[in-house]
Amino acid sequence: MTSEKRFIYEVEAAKEATDGKPSIGPVYRSTLAKDGFPDPIDGIHSCWDIFRTAVEKYPNNRMLGQREIVNEKAGKYEWKTYKEVYDIVIKLGNSLRSCGFEEGGKCGIYGANCPEWIISMEACNAHGLYCIPLYDTLGAGAVEFIISHAEVAIAFVEEKKIPELFKTCPNSTKYMKTVVSFGGVKPEQKEEAEKLGLVIHAWDEFLKLGEGKQYELPVKKKSDICTIMYTSGTTGDPKGVLISNESIVTITTGVMHFLQSVNESLTEKDVYISYLPLAHVFDLAIEECIIQVGGSIGFWRGDVKLLIEDLGELKPSIFCAVPRVLDRVYTGLQQKLSVGGFFKKKVFNVAFSYKFGNMKKGQSHVAAAPFCDKLVFNKVKQGLGGNVRIILSGAAPLASHIESFLRVVACCHVLQGYGLTESCAGTFVTFPDDLDMLGTVGPPVPNVDIRLESVPDMEYDALGSTPRGEICIRGKTLFSGYHKREDLTKEVLIDGWFHTGDVGEWQPDGSMKIIDRKKNIFKLAQGEYVAVESLENVYGQVEAIDSVWVYGNSFESFLIAVVNPTQRTLESWAVENGVDGDFNSICQNAKAKAFILGELVKAGRERKVLRSLELFIWNRWLSTLKEIFLLLPTKRRGLNCSNTIKM
Repeated sequence: MTSEKRFIYEVEAAKEATDGKPSIGPVYRSTLAKDGFPDPIDGIHSCWDIFRTAVEKYPNNRMLGQREIVNEKAGKYEWKTYKEVYDIVIKLGNSLRSCGFEEGGKCGIYGANCPEWIISMEACNAHGLYCIPLYDTLGAGAVEFIISHAEVAIAFVEEKKIPELFKTCPNSTKYMKTVVSFGGVKPEQKEEAEKLGLVIHAWDEFLKLGEGKQYELPVKKKSDICTIMYTSGTTGDPKGVLISNESIVTITTGVMHFLQSVNESLTEKDVYISYLPLAHVFDLAIEECIIQVGGSIGFWRGDVKLLIEDLGELKPSIFCAVPRVLDRVYTGLQQKLSVGGFFKKKVFNVAFSYKFGNMKKGQSHVAAAPFCDKLVFNKVKQGLGGNVRIILSGAAPLASHIESFLRVVACCHVLQGYGLTESCAGTFVTFPDDLDMLGTVGPPVPNVDIRLESVPDMEYDALGSTPRGEICIRGKTLFSGYHKREDLTKEVLIDGWFHTGDVGEWQPDGSMKIIDRKKNIFKLAQGEYVAVESLENVYGQVEAIDSVWVYGNSFESFLIAVVNPTQRTLESWAVENGVDGDFNSICQNAKAKAFILGELVKAGRERKVLRSLELFIWNRWLSTLKEIFLLLPTKRRGLNCSNTIKM
């Protein structure tokens, strides 16, 4: 690394390999932290302080909003102010305490993003309860595991999720004794809860339990754990990531400092659309930032097909997304262009080339082609509500062609970030109006130290002319360990450094590019981790197949499976189902594919690891692998299947 780098500076020297340990690259820090890491705002030491001080400063600001539904039609957003939300939080906290839930208790939250989700979280923060998000799209098996593993005593649950929660019983009722619906409770659900040994309350009913009572709030410390956030998508048991008050306060401080440094500070006028799961740290951290400045949070209706309509009504200024969502935006725009006629397409392409060319010369997106923005790209801007000034993509890599396209046509800043639950979301982020950072995740945020550690087995050298190695993070944003898994904690937290398992490459300007994964775990486009060996072990037990190979990558939202069927089993099935031909032709039969897929699905359901698969059936396993290696680019550690045709 040379003095070319504009965005990072060295704070500790590199270390050569010794005693069998890999070499370690220099420790780098963002130039935005030249004068030291930014300090939190005075008086803010916990998540509760973030909300409490916002209420004091902005009591009448709109805080939480959702669309009014009249005759099954969505109307305008209805808002609760910070003071109104605070009053409900205090009532909810009093109810929790009156039911015997004290500091250190475990409270689960299960459901889609909504005002009640945030209110429940803030009540936990107020009284020092651990907030345990139960990931909305996970099945009952994972929810059951989390409730038992975290020893959740009370669960707040979206009304339509009550049946799913009941499926976790009776195992979960060893700990879970109380359920509170975000809405109402049906009489038959009351009866079922009683049979299961649960007490269940409707939202309004539970709020009344604390009437006339007042409880002193416990003193919150920085080191206190405020949430146990379970990682989603691993095919083994989810890991409970212990996140402290200090981690969240530190990350919000870093985000504020970064945005202020690039003249894009968050303010009380900002509006955020909440649709990414609050059970993920990415969305949770951003919403804490919005709350800290007194901004507004509007919730979607829970249907991705209606998201654009919700955007149009809410008109947010901040829009966070995972690549899969932005890919849909990109695809939709491309489809509209393809049917728009030759003239419109020509005008669009000329405008795009002109603006993109000026941006590559260093002009801001605002100054690059204002007349093109007004005449050509304004429809795209209005499609996102008309007020979006920052789009932040995270959780998985955003394809460079989509990032560059949106930077031009969305008429706003498009930033790409990188982080993990263990680092409390943001660790790297790209800079506005800097096209040199396309394809990277940018330099570090201004409150972490970063170094690369060589991975000799994969021939990645942290001290090479182009430094490559495992990304390691140090700072106060880091998690406090894995709940009840000290063994796993010691594997990844070594001498204060968190080993991410991701392999990065420093760019000449100090940006980081993610180039590989140290362990054979894939992160799909929606940010979901998948350990394929575990899947292969499950699917490999299916009697109808001899072997199976599963693959995924961060640019797709699904997995592919290459299957070698058991000849005797498949031929017997063919006879029973009237399918003629030799083994080769049976393997090409659509019914055979459906049969094999059905067997895999059944095995996945039985073991609760069901994944979306695109299936390829082959009768010659070794020759198939050879063919795939020839057709697709190879990597040191596997295959890149991003160009595989889905069947």
